[in-house]
Amino acid sequence: MIIDGKKEAALLRDEIKKEISLLKKNNNRAPGLSVILIGDFVPSKIYVENKEKKSKEVGINSEIIRYSNDIAEKDVLEKIADLNKNENVSGILVQLPLPRQINKEKIINAIHPKKDVDGFHPINVGNLSSGYKAIVPCTPFGCLLLIKKIEKNLSGKHAVIIGRSNLNGKPMAQLLLKENCTVTVVHSKTKDLKLECQKADILVAAVGVANLVKGDWVKKDSIIIDVGINKVGDKLVGDVDFESVKDRVKAITPVPGGVGPMTIACLLKNTLECFKAQ
Repeated sequence: MIIDGKKEAALLRDEIKKEISLLKKNNNRAPGLSVILIGDFVPSKIYVENKEKKSKEVGINSEIIRYSNDIAEKDVLEKIADLNKNENVSGILVQLPLPRQINKEKIINAIHPKKDVDGFHPINVGNLSSGYKAIVPCTPFGCLLLIKKIEKNLSGKHAVIIGRSNLNGKPMAQLLLKENCTVTVVHSKTKDLKLECQKADILVAAVGVANLVKGDWVKKDSIIIDVGINKVGDKLVGDVDFESVKDRVKAITPVPGGVGPMTIACLLKNTLECFKAQ
């Protein structure tokens, strides 16, 4: 089965839209999302504009705050402080990557944890790893929702995650541990990557190496979630060699059209949850 991320994201957005419509009717208020975009990195611009479009479709009041690449760090921090105090702003997102003069850690820490729709603030990271209620990073959140569309009960499953980044690998591991999976995180220093992947009932590839996972790396009837987005020639491909893997497994996400649309839908979901919590 090829997991249709576009379809699942559309269903989630419909749910969000209905809930926001009801909240507007009962409270005459809607969630607000402020996105800070620094510089003119084309993929970031496209991604942020897509976020704004999808936000407006579901009824979220969205704004993009644009700065030139040479903006001073203190100016960005001052803006975040203003947004933290603004009652009309439910969620704040600073689009990564950032220019050299701006410290990513300082920026993430400056966002109020209750408005941290990316789920990157140390308080949200700590709550997630402790099993408490937390805002979950959008990509791992989307991955989990896609996995659970295929298999509702994940208890006892062996999950293997390729990649240990703070954005994907680590939070994905925490989410799957919460689902009672046995979790293995593999990375560039793992001695036998292929052997570890062959044990997986659930394999999440989030490492940024084109077509790394081959057909003989995967277990029969496993679920494959491909987070990677890599350009090979004029084509976008994932971390999984889709053609050699797809007929050997129970379900797989394509690239594009798999995890990507769910990431944005989960950002909208996080914005709504932040609004409700506030």
